[in-house]
Amino acid sequence: MTAPLILDGKKLAAQVRMEVAEKAAKLKEKHGIVPGLAAVLVGDDPASHVYVKNKRQACTEAGLASWLHQLPAATTQNDLLELIDRLNADKTVHGILVQLPLPKHLDSAVILDRIDPRKDVDGLHPDNLGLLADGRPRYLPCTPHGVWQLVQRNGIDWAGKHVVILGRSSIVGKSLALLLLQKGVDATVTVCHSRTPNPAHHLKQADIIVAAMGQPMWLKGDMVRPGTVVVDVGIHRKPEGGLCGDVAYEQVAPECSAITPVPGGVGPMTIAMLLVNTLESAALSAR
Repeated sequence: MTAPLILDGKKLAAQVRMEVAEKAAKLKEKHGIVPGLAAVLVGDDPASHVYVKNKRQACTEAGLASWLHQLPAATTQNDLLELIDRLNADKTVHGILVQLPLPKHLDSAVILDRIDPRKDVDGLHPDNLGLLADGRPRYLPCTPHGVWQLVQRNGIDWAGKHVVILGRSSIVGKSLALLLLQKGVDATVTVCHSRTPNPAHHLKQADIIVAAMGQPMWLKGDMVRPGTVVVDVGIHRKPEGGLCGDVAYEQVAPECSAITPVPGGVGPMTIAMLLVNTLESAALSAR
């Protein structure tokens, strides 16, 4: 079997940033609006600091404004809600990103629900997920949208394909299933989770597998039908150093027609879609 096509998210994300930059420049020229993203970071989680830094850097590269609101780990829920209220009211802010995970004393659901749905550029507010479920999305959730773009823009059509999603979180699995069922995407979707009996039965029928269950190197080579497209959403640190995903890459890649690397696959595309949504929010504010 020939070597699989590597779905290079890093390269495609750079292209998307250029597209966003061109549209942002036109929006500024026509309406005087610069799309702006406010990031809220609570506490000192090292990974969260890296993620927020990467997102702000991507904003700069695409010509978007960004602000960081860094709060101590002991911040109260009321103080955080008051900050979100101020950002909701700020007309220069078009997107609000509260970086997860939050400290344990804060209720993430209450915090995220407080964000104005029009500024929810993660696309995960109940209002936005409801619109997606109804087939008229305002914003597409960033990681699912990144997965869709990464496959589609590499010449692989989702229409009519049997897609097996491993994982049912709102952030990825559940919202990706809703996206793939939209008219114009037209995939057939199976979602497997921790209570699914015999997931191998479903995997062997898949044209495309999206692994998003959060278990390092769970998907093995003998679970994959030859010629399958495999998208790995997971990212984990190996005990011996380095990174891996939810897919045992060395085993699975020889069975695939296309596969994402980790790192450099879905991660950069997630950030790129955050910029796309921030731009769309700014454009909506001009209408």
